[in-house]
Amino acid sequence: MGASESVPQKSVHEFTVKDYKNQDVDLSMYNGKALLVVNVASKCGLTDSNYTQLTDLYNKYKDQGLEILAFPCNQFLSQEPGTSQDAQEFACTRYKAEYPIFQKVHVNGPKTEPVYKFLKTNKSGFLGNRIKWNFTKFLVDKDGHVLARYGPSTTPLAIEADIKKALGVDM
Repeated sequence: MGASESVPQKSVHEFTVKDYKNQDVDLSMYNGKALLVVNVASKCGLTDSNYTQLTDLYNKYKDQGLEILAFPCNQFLSQEPGTSQDAQEFACTRYKAEYPIFQKVHVNGPKTEPVYKFLKTNKSGFLGNRIKWNFTKFLVDKDGHVLARYGPSTTPLAIEADIKKALGVDM
């Protein structure tokens, strides 16, 4: 399982990531918003249900402050084989995703994206700090702190109550 990596950052908002066009995105722009951070893949058995439900949740709660941050990842049976732009076009065309699709990342191993090191250090899962599979989800509060981690088999709609709580929306 390996030792937990120490990260100096205290908030997701302290990171800069790359969008699908390889442009820097300062995550501090999401300060004040609840975030659902997801490693996505276009050729996974979980793709259809997750993208459909992510889009539904986004459309329902975006005006209350929900942002979904989707990070394509090809580490699990090469299920995101194309470019970052291919992943973005897939999500936006097939699933009408209006939330940001970022550059392809590594979520495990020595090339792990720093923001994922932070997420995993703050909420370990079934495999310790390792991401188990595509569509692992992290719920982050409006201040950039990790509230919860959900495994791939937990559907986005199954965590709607937690999202509403993070948003401060009446149940």
